[in-house]
Amino acid sequence: MTANFGLPGGALRALPSEAGLEAGGDGWRAPEQLVGFGFRGWIAGYQTGNIGCWERVWQVYSNALGPRAAKVVVGELSVWAKAVKAGARRKVEVGPIEACNFCRDECLAISMIAASQHRTCPAMRACAFALIESSLIEEVVHHSDSFAITMRSLDQVISPNWIVNANALVDPCAQHPH
Repeated sequence: MTANFGLPGGALRALPSEAGLEAGGDGWRAPEQLVGFGFRGWIAGYQTGNIGCWERVWQVYSNALGPRAAKVVVGELSVWAKAVKAGARRKVEVGPIEACNFCRDECLAISMIAASQHRTCPAMRACAFALIESSLIEEVVHHSDSFAITMRSLDQVISPNWIVNANALVDPCAQHPH
């Protein structure tokens, strides 16, 4: 079963409940789970100042990928998340660290990485725009590409089914002149 957060056509979704996630354990293994949880934890750490969020991400990535690979991937994740936070014109929303599903912004982040990995640049750029609500997306796109390539190099490729039509999800009433 999946959730669609009430968005058009169910374009964004939570993880399937049958995935058997254990946010408290090392059940975060699928690429989309790692990306979504990593994004959540890194953004939460920036927003709260609680480094425990980053330590939890490190633990999950290290358990899933091994410490050597995790060091490289988490480095790319942190730079990407920082670019998203710095470029956003609004507070980026993330779910509670222990949640087993992903909110809209987390799904957009997963979709960005999936689009990059599958070389669908227009979709990636649309997701970046929808996520940060600014046309100044170049740095976010650059760092999402770096993170996506690093994940791909470790055989962590997100299904193209995670690529969403972000343009259909942008609320025209919430847009600001850019």
